[in-house]
Amino acid sequence: MRRSLPWLLTLLLLSGCARLDAIPYSPPQTAATWLAIQPYVAFTLAGHEIILVQPSTTFFVYLLGVVAIGAGLYFFRIRQGQRSRLWWGIALALWGAGALLAGTSYEAFSYALKCAGRPACVWTSWWEVAYLVLSVVGVESKIKAEAYTCATGRLLRRLIVYAAANLAAYGAIALIGALVPVKFLISFELLILFAAPTILLFFIPNGWRYAKFRDRMDLALLGAWAWLALTLGAYFLYLMSGTTQTLWARGIWFSENDVLHIGLIGWMIYLARVVAPRVRDAEETSGMSGMDNLSAHATTQRRRGYDRYQDTKILCACARASLALSISPVSA
Repeated sequence: MRRSLPWLLTLLLLSGCARLDAIPYSPPQTAATWLAIQPYVAFTLAGHEIILVQPSTTFFVYLLGVVAIGAGLYFFRIRQGQRSRLWWGIALALWGAGALLAGTSYEAFSYALKCAGRPACVWTSWWEVAYLVLSVVGVESKIKAEAYTCATGRLLRRLIVYAAANLAAYGAIALIGALVPVKFLISFELLILFAAPTILLFFIPNGWRYAKFRDRMDLALLGAWAWLALTLGAYFLYLMSGTTQTLWARGIWFSENDVLHIGLIGWMIYLARVVAPRVRDAEETSGMSGMDNLSAHATTQRRRGYDRYQDTKILCACARASLALSISPVSA
């Protein structure tokens, strides 16, 4: 039975490929109209004609993928035993790989993957399904990174279980959507529905911790979540405004996806330069719950502040004593 499972899974996926092709593009498009509704460039490479769709958007999304992978590798390089940095590195590397897959199917080679040799263009491909799954795995990896940053004990375990459950739920839904197929279940909109609560979840612990402890790490993370929320908001506002079609009609190749990708490129750079050096694991305190550990962390922070105050007093006292000793011979 165990030996037959890989073959059954392979057959299931192969049948799913055919079923994905059953979802037509909406509104219906042919190979000719696909190129008529969006910018593209055609060139010859090694005797083969290559059609690159939305070249400027392709550039930005591929650049995003490279920058994200680079940021992930930077988190790995400065890990220093911190599990939070490890999971940040995993998350960004997965996001980068997903961006490369998305750019290939949504933009760069969408004509070859969805239209070429077909009577009508199809709506999606397995490249896009893989991108959606990698994106959600990346989001769940961020939950684990945030968990190791802000929690220990039971709260840490609960956040990790939440990340695993959220990933399993989305994976099952995406697989059903690809194999049945159901268009909405493998859409970018459903991905956002899964990711949005997580982004809101990130604001809570970092906001609470910064209000209590004034920790620069939490302020840096709050800036990261605010940047991401603003980027997604700008994407949807631009999408709903219909500006893309207006600009394309004037020969300006700039779309809502460019807004998203440029915002995310800036976000990745912010994560590498501002968040990476500051992020660290929460302090372990055995036998305490997550909230108890936050209280313990508060006590530790107050103690450190008091110690710095005492050190300053000692330094000032030493300085006054040295000054007195240096003046006393002159006075005599």
